[in-house]
Amino acid sequence: MLAFRYISFHYLKYFFIILAALLLFLVGFDYMQHEDQLSKSANLLLIYLVYKTFYGIDMLVPLSLVFAMISTKILLIRSNTLVSFYALGYTRIDVLRPFVIISTVVTMFYISFHSFSNFSRANEFSDNIRSHSQYLNPTRDLFFIYKGKYIYFSQMLPLQEKATGIRVFSVKDKSLKEVLVAKEANYRNEYWHIKSADIITKPDDLSFASLGIKVSKEKDLNILHGFRPKMLDQVYEGKVNFTIKNAVDAILLLKDQNINTDSIRGALYRIFVYPFFVPAMVMIIFFFVPISVRFLNVSLFSFVAILSTLIVWAILFALTELSINKTISSEVGIIGPIILLYIIAIWIYRHVSHSKKEKT
Repeated sequence: MLAFRYISFHYLKYFFIILAALLLFLVGFDYMQHEDQLSKSANLLLIYLVYKTFYGIDMLVPLSLVFAMISTKILLIRSNTLVSFYALGYTRIDVLRPFVIISTVVTMFYISFHSFSNFSRANEFSDNIRSHSQYLNPTRDLFFIYKGKYIYFSQMLPLQEKATGIRVFSVKDKSLKEVLVAKEANYRNEYWHIKSADIITKPDDLSFASLGIKVSKEKDLNILHGFRPKMLDQVYEGKVNFTIKNAVDAILLLKDQNINTDSIRGALYRIFVYPFFVPAMVMIIFFFVPISVRFLNVSLFSFVAILSTLIVWAILFALTELSINKTISSEVGIIGPIILLYIIAIWIYRHVSHSKKEKT
């Protein structure tokens, strides 16, 4: 218990120090790079920096957890604390346990932030502030298919949950049957509510004997059940910074329409699966470190460990982007590499344990 508290304290201390340092570098560098493009309004500038900080946290928490483990392990070796723990009867698993438990708990908290907030959209919001002086822009010329109908929104305002310039085209047997025209629609009670609309109906028989096109007025119409404004904005604008709720709802809603959901599944895997590379990396690096400074070149180890972490992180990040852009399967690009890391970590653990038993 003493070792657990001691290691946990230093691990968390280094985690917060490293995360704060990386955030200051990222946000400060971004501010210097885009200072001339930012609004002179103090409020907008502050909101921009806050969203950039959230984006930095989203990017840097996994790296900071691994870097903090490396720093803590070097501290234990330099101060001979690690040797002391082993002399007192603690095993390698006892020393490893706080690293794995804390990194897993922090990763779970990190994932939970994506479930009830727009944490994952922070970079999008900050870019909107820099480009348009507002964090959420209206979506224009939105055209999509839903349940066999072709729907067009001239403009959608996600914050107001409102759309203007609505056109709904109904097609039957590959022929246009009906067109709904409305000035605006509001999202409420899980429907897009239209107060008044014109219904233009084309007859099946276009001969001279037919009555011709019929125009009627309808009131209080409800369309697009369950299609929330934020979901529409994300799915049909091709954005992939989903919250967990929006991603799950989008998959369930679009699956019944035989619409490809690979990018949405990739975004969901990036939230749920990708961060768990941290405990695996912690285990792999931990077993490569000697117990005493006499057997360790600290500078060389730090360089190799940090470089290896960055390389693995970069490869996983690249595979994640390829999966989200449908270049490769999400299961192959995101889930596969994480499983491979855990296989390597378990193999190293068993190899080290087996070698130790043979020596004894």
